[in-house]
Amino acid sequence: MKQVQLGGLTVSAEGLGCMGMSSVYGAAGWDESVATIRRALDLGVTLIDTANAYGAGHNEVLVGRAIAGRRDEAQLATKVGMDFTTGRGKVVIRNDPDYIKAAADASLLRFGTDRIDLYYLHRVSPDVPLDDSVGALADLVAEGKVRHIGLSEVTGEQLRAAHAIHPVAAVQSEYSLWTRDPETVVADAARDLGVGLVAYSPLGRGFLTGTVDPATLAASDGRRHLPRFTDSAALANRAITDAVRKVAEVRGASAGQVAIAWAFAQGGRLGIPVIPIPGTKRVKWIEQNAAALDLELTPGDLGALEPLAAQVVGARY
Repeated sequence: MKQVQLGGLTVSAEGLGCMGMSSVYGAAGWDESVATIRRALDLGVTLIDTANAYGAGHNEVLVGRAIAGRRDEAQLATKVGMDFTTGRGKVVIRNDPDYIKAAADASLLRFGTDRIDLYYLHRVSPDVPLDDSVGALADLVAEGKVRHIGLSEVTGEQLRAAHAIHPVAAVQSEYSLWTRDPETVVADAARDLGVGLVAYSPLGRGFLTGTVDPATLAASDGRRHLPRFTDSAALANRAITDAVRKVAEVRGASAGQVAIAWAFAQGGRLGIPVIPIPGTKRVKWIEQNAAALDLELTPGDLGALEPLAAQVVGARY
């Protein structure tokens, strides 16, 4: 597996998103999820991404158990700032310093480790000055509990303001063949500041693989409520997966591998490292995903894929 730099942090060029092992995408098995994380490490996929909000802490416990005995092989990334404990189905964005610091201690306890390699502010609250929230992250770095800090789903203006308080290693945003907002929202600032883009949902929450039928998703699967997965929008968006599949067939790859390879390849064009972190809870898919970066897309491939984002029917949320 290739490696890249996020600030001063060396990470695998592809990561593993662990959210689906604990929430959003329906049931998942503990043993299979643990096996998937350990297989990722075997394959050199060492950037392991989670958050304290995923499964109300369950995901951090799971990740901690999976990397036990192999902690030094992993770059452990987690997030703080989305509080789901206030009531069923409700989320409160919390950026107050006391909450951030207490949440970091709780995450460390769940992981069973003494450090977080990359700690993101999950969302920025308009009610808390960045001096306070990013300042709290900086304090955690000074205390040795956190090695590097990141921000999730921010604008270029927010990134510049935060970076002036403490160096930011990475911005995590949704980025894929059908979601390219970061290119206009934050990429210029990231390039100016030397900040990497960690791309979550590079598989379009599974849709771009062509293996997900929205009509058969479990009732507990959060994708059932996303506009792009519903009714006529899902049917129209099949044209996008068909286009990805055509490229994949020519290259002897899967559609998912093409989608991951595309995201990684955008780093050269944008002038920043782009690290896709496809999520999965099954060993067979981590093995397929990890092989995606061996696929080098041709100019013809990239040209065929370029217009797809403009064809998407439905908003992200």
